[in-house]
Amino acid sequence: MKLSQRRIWFLGTKTAASVAPKDPIRLSIITQFFPPDYAPTGQLIDELARLLSNQGMSVDVFTGQPGYAFQETTAPMNECVDKVNVRRSRTVRFWSRRIRGKTINGILFVLRALFHLFHIRQSHILLLTTAPPFLPLLGYFAKVWFKQRYICLLYDLYPDIAVQLGVIPEQHWVAKLWRRINKQVWRQAEAIIVLSSSMKDRVINHCPELADKVYVIHSWADPSWIVPLEKEANWFAQKHDLVDQFTVLYSGNMGRCHDLDTIMAAIEELRDEPIKFVFIGDGGRRQFCLDYVQQQNLTNVLFLPYQDKQILPYSLTACDLTLVSVDSKMEGLVAPSKLYSALASGRPIAAICDNRSYLSTLIKQAQCGATFENGNGVGLASFIRLLRGDRQLAEQMGQSGRHYLQTHFTPPIISRQYFDLMRQAVSVTRR
Repeated sequence: MKLSQRRIWFLGTKTAASVAPKDPIRLSIITQFFPPDYAPTGQLIDELARLLSNQGMSVDVFTGQPGYAFQETTAPMNECVDKVNVRRSRTVRFWSRRIRGKTINGILFVLRALFHLFHIRQSHILLLTTAPPFLPLLGYFAKVWFKQRYICLLYDLYPDIAVQLGVIPEQHWVAKLWRRINKQVWRQAEAIIVLSSSMKDRVINHCPELADKVYVIHSWADPSWIVPLEKEANWFAQKHDLVDQFTVLYSGNMGRCHDLDTIMAAIEELRDEPIKFVFIGDGGRRQFCLDYVQQQNLTNVLFLPYQDKQILPYSLTACDLTLVSVDSKMEGLVAPSKLYSALASGRPIAAICDNRSYLSTLIKQAQCGATFENGNGVGLASFIRLLRGDRQLAEQMGQSGRHYLQTHFTPPIISRQYFDLMRQAVSVTRR
């Protein structure tokens, strides 16, 4: 019986826990980004690998050399961290902040990972991410050549993103070929993991016969590490003069998939009010924001670079409101991981997204903030004014969001969902 013919009840009273292999599961993960990179996908995979190892899995990771680290340009080719064996490609990344450079680096990593397949034939299951986007194709090769079972973890959906960004036309032969390859890869996978219900709908729309093989497993944040902290006691807030100002934070990637125009409109609307906007991070649209602020002579904005991971509990709680945004064309194609750390921080959330987005549903369920249609900068500005004038409401929303995270998206809860899915896949294949 194939995995797709059996249902796994993640959050119910029954799980796959009753089906357990005799030996520890040997899991091999292939992903381009991994610490010391600060890319969110790499950080999440690092945490997931450790969590699964703590649950008794034997975990190996194959990854690339750092391209988005703070200081390091290289990392050890082989190391063992908390029982997780990490092996890195020899290939150093070039021009990692340019689109062409990212493409070249991705191709080089996939070629190096192709050779790595010959070393993982003893694994029970292979987990492939979409970093780089065409990496899951290696799972198909592993299945054909070595009968290796694999699971696809889709952080984002290509070529759909490339089409929506105007990189390639909808009917371009590259897009058509990529979609055909995706279907072949997904059909041969034991399971497909996506990060949101919207993303699941997109995958099923492309390949309806996979409906029973697609599982939604959200990202997560650790509420014992990111803890609400009053700004008066927060050294990061003190350092950047944020204690006495109502502060709105955007933290993370400022890329083409995010709606920064609506945020800029709200900033301009509030230019003469005692409200500070703080941007922490980098990305393809950071320069757009810098130019806009300069052109409009806005003085209520502070830009900071990415922060070391150990600073996040302080930078994320140095605000009064957190922003999350997704471009309307990207609905179901990406899922911002910053949402979960924002929930853990105990601060209310303002999300800019399509009203059909899973973000809108989640924030309503969590009662942790409000959502705004793309382009509604005036509405966003009004909500910011509301929270500035009603600190009790802001505190209530922040507490509700943190409670929702603690009951739905903690590391133990999410890692158990991964563990059960992989154990089910291994148990089925052993029969």
